[in-house]
Amino acid sequence: MQMLFQSEFTGKDHEFIPPDDFWPDKKGNEELKKFADDLYRGTRENLAEIDRVVQEAAENWDVKRMAAVDRNILRFTVYEILYRKDIPSAVTINEALEIAKKYSSLESVPFINGLLDKIARDHGKV
Repeated sequence: MQMLFQSEFTGKDHEFIPPDDFWPDKKGNEELKKFADDLYRGTRENLAEIDRVVQEAAENWDVKRMAAVDRNILRFTVYEILYRKDIPSAVTINEALEIAKKYSSLESVPFINGLLDKIARDHGKV
């Protein structure tokens, strides 16, 4: 989520390369770094489709007008739901909600949960 947020914030969508100090608490955990990088790149590569799916589920909300943190949580989570067969949707959604609790507002948690649940159901992932 942090890499997606930073790439969107800086406007360097496909150029963002995390600096070495981006991982201060993850030094030596190459598996976690690889997972995060795969998630970031997969989300960026499929962003148009992901945003379309989120927009359809959001009905009365415009993706571009959502809070940036919420939008990027939704994006990487929808990427996992649609493209990562190795991660159950329920696990993905639960992790997204934990991230939302930490980085977003409490009001965002049920909003994100509702959208992700709808997306997972609409795409046969529940």
